[in-house]
Amino acid sequence: MKKIFFLMLLLCGSFCAVEGLAQTDETVPSNVRTVAEGVVAGDKMENFFDDKLLIEGYAKKLGNASKEVLLAMMDDNNLYAYKKAAAIRVFREMFAADVVLRERVVIERSLLRQLELARSVFLQVEIMHTLLILDRYRFFDGMIPALIQKLDHYDVSLTEMAFKAVDQVVTMGTPRSREARIVFNTLRKMFFLSRKKLQNADTNDPRLKSKLSLLRWSVKALGTQELKNLPKEVIGLM
Repeated sequence: MKKIFFLMLLLCGSFCAVEGLAQTDETVPSNVRTVAEGVVAGDKMENFFDDKLLIEGYAKKLGNASKEVLLAMMDDNNLYAYKKAAAIRVFREMFAADVVLRERVVIERSLLRQLELARSVFLQVEIMHTLLILDRYRFFDGMIPALIQKLDHYDVSLTEMAFKAVDQVVTMGTPRSREARIVFNTLRKMFFLSRKKLQNADTNDPRLKSKLSLLRWSVKALGTQELKNLPKEVIGLM
């Protein structure tokens, strides 16, 4: 009798445990279950927190915003970083080229202040790109090397943004030897620091492609004699 009683207790305990699990599963919020099921099913959800898509989405919504609204958003210290990045991008594409001198000084001062406060690298890139469009000569020395350094960032979306910023600036108008020298020297230092890795470099790596593209531009502007100043590993990649 004791054995039968003990066996019944075990069966009852197992049934209660299974029932408890079922009830627990029902209390899990549906959105959490959906995310978990997506991961289990192999859904990488790569676009769920895609910084590039977020900025592009905000920029699309701000496409018809006035310059005054965009400037107010750019100067708002409490605004979400990606909204601010989008506002800066739209301002750059729509209004930066037509800003008069007095207004430009005020906007530049505001952007420099925002750059000091910016914690998002995406926001930093948008600010630096815009400053270069506002005053290429003044900001080239400081902003271009910083943007080129971001070509080594782990986030491919960021490196793409940084390359587009540099490429747009350097390819505007006639190549200038002073600017080409800044680009060349920055890349030269980066290649020397990573020359051991270049021996087994993936030629399809978008980061490497971006750097080589800018390097070719600088060599074309400065002359092929500059090739002797590069690591030998880079020559083969060019």
